Amino acid sequence: MEYCQKGYNRGMKVYEQIIIDHFRNPRNKGILEKSGKKPDFATQEYLPSCGDRIALQGNIVDGTLSAIRFTGTGCVISQAAASLLTEYALEKSIDELLVLDKNHLLSMLGMQLGPTRLQCALLALHALQEGIREYTKSLRGNDAQSPKTCPKTICNQ
Repeated sequence: MEYCQKGYNRGMKVYEQIIIDHFRNPRNKGILEKSGKKPDFATQEYLPSCGDRIALQGNIVDGTLSAIRFTGTGCVISQAAASLLTEYALEKSIDELLVLDKNHLLSMLGMQLGPTRLQCALLALHALQEGIREYTKSLRGNDAQSPKTCPKTICNQ
């Protein structure tokens, strides 16, 4: 039993280090508009229970997330999850991103979370998917429903 616990703790420490690294040195943190191009979407999610906040901006080219940035305040989990998610999401198709769920995010974090911390971790995912939905909705309003611009999971509904 002791051996298993030691192995488990060692594995958890690796994931804890990754989370701390993403919190202290977040990837893709900042404002996309400073790059000179207006973002295709900008969304924000807020958890009133703890005060965590994530804002995401992204650019989509040919159905692929070509640029993404986030800003936010909150706990280590919410900010590290935003960093990990933006790093993962870059250059992925928006169809791929719309099917991500809590299990994908927990896999990125490498640990199980209680209900409260899970909400913190999912904040960035909710913002990303809402931003993509808003973007594709704006395309439909402009009659731009080709597969290159509007993902199958949205336009075929």
